[in-house]
Amino acid sequence: MKLLTYVPSGAAAGSEGRAGVLHNETTILDIEALLGWAARNGASLPLRPAPVTLLQLLRQEREGMDAVRAALATTERARPEDLREESGLAHDLAAVSLRAPLPDAPSFRDFYTFEQHVKSARARRGVGMIPEWYQIAVFYFSNTSELYGAEEPVPYPQHSKEVDFELEMAAVVGREGRDLAADEAPDYIAGYMVLNDWSARDLWRQEQPLNMGPAKGKDFATSIGPWLVTPDELADKRIGSGKDERYDLQMTGRINGDQLTNDNARNMYYTFPQMMERASQHVRLRPGDIIGSGTCGTGCILELGTERHRWLLPGDVVEMEIERLGMLRNTLIEKKES
Repeated sequence: MKLLTYVPSGAAAGSEGRAGVLHNETTILDIEALLGWAARNGASLPLRPAPVTLLQLLRQEREGMDAVRAALATTERARPEDLREESGLAHDLAAVSLRAPLPDAPSFRDFYTFEQHVKSARARRGVGMIPEWYQIAVFYFSNTSELYGAEEPVPYPQHSKEVDFELEMAAVVGREGRDLAADEAPDYIAGYMVLNDWSARDLWRQEQPLNMGPAKGKDFATSIGPWLVTPDELADKRIGSGKDERYDLQMTGRINGDQLTNDNARNMYYTFPQMMERASQHVRLRPGDIIGSGTCGTGCILELGTERHRWLLPGDVVEMEIERLGMLRNTLIEKKES
């Protein structure tokens, strides 16, 4: 399934997004309306409140996801006009506004898992590889109040002159768990999506000598989307299992149509199950928590160098794409326009 958050066409400004599922690649089915329609048309569903948001759905864990799958199966016996006649159920993808799939994510941990990116970015600073990087999967916490979805304009941070993109793959937690073993962690992943970890490099350089990790340099925006793709959709791209599970998915990034990034998700040194093992040590992971892979190889200007491309400016259109997960497109705008 491709799960998403959308605002219907004609909705009032500031309207909250609703949970939807992509149907036949061109239609969004509202999940709350879908579950009600399916129950009236013979589907056997749990007696639980129908979720309005994607986070509410994830908090229902496997039962909620199974209910949506059962409801979707019911649509296979329906005519398209049956779905269109149900109030609030079917919406044309082209006629709605997408939001970040999880605009209210409980937390966001961003890891550092692509060896090429780590080596290349450090070499540009004239320093060698960190031996400890091969011993532990490290991450930092980022800001969940500034999450943007596909096609949403991203305000340019007014105190920065060196804004960068960072192409990543993200996993979303689908079940609560603590002290997970990497071999069991795949069962706790609800799905995957594209992530752009926008960065203000000059602000980060101001902070770096203070040894407190990324702060204002990463604080202003993160883009995720366009939807959350459940693992069953990627089964034929899966490599390995348990702690070694990874995916053969091409990753590309473009600025104003100029392709800068070319890597593959299979090149992660640490897998998502290994990241989740580390993230869950001593703490609860909760449904909706986001786990970022870190920047892929050639996945940012910092690594490529400004001789390849200047820092980003207002008006730049940035496209991050991962095979099967979709394309995440955003335009940077002046703060006053947001």
